[in-house]
Amino acid sequence: METLTLDLPSMYGDHHVVDVRRILLTMPGVADVYASSAFRVVEVSFDPAQVEAGAIEAALDEAGYMEPIALPLEPEVGPYQAGDTPTYFRHTAAYQQTGQTVSFAQRVTYTGRPLWPCPGMGPVQILKEE
Repeated sequence: METLTLDLPSMYGDHHVVDVRRILLTMPGVADVYASSAFRVVEVSFDPAQVEAGAIEAALDEAGYMEPIALPLEPEVGPYQAGDTPTYFRHTAAYQQTGQTVSFAQRVTYTGRPLWPCPGMGPVQILKEE
């Protein structure tokens, strides 16, 4: 048996631990999986005669756990200070009484996926009974 330790930057929740364990334990030759969402690390005990370390990494990469989640960032200045710089997430309202932004809201359109990028989760599928 060999042990492979991998950093999984996109494994940030306990539901990811369950998914990573499911992915790895269905592979032939994988004996044990220890996954931690707190440390974003997985330790896999496997038989190299049955499965290669590269296949384990490829399975986790295909599921989306090997790369960091790309999240857009808001600008560091307030929308009323930005000038011509576009503001991305905030719909702002400035009132004449204050001359500054006093409220904001986020407009989120449905895109067929979770709002927060989450490996292992896609659009909810409605199963039809046969």
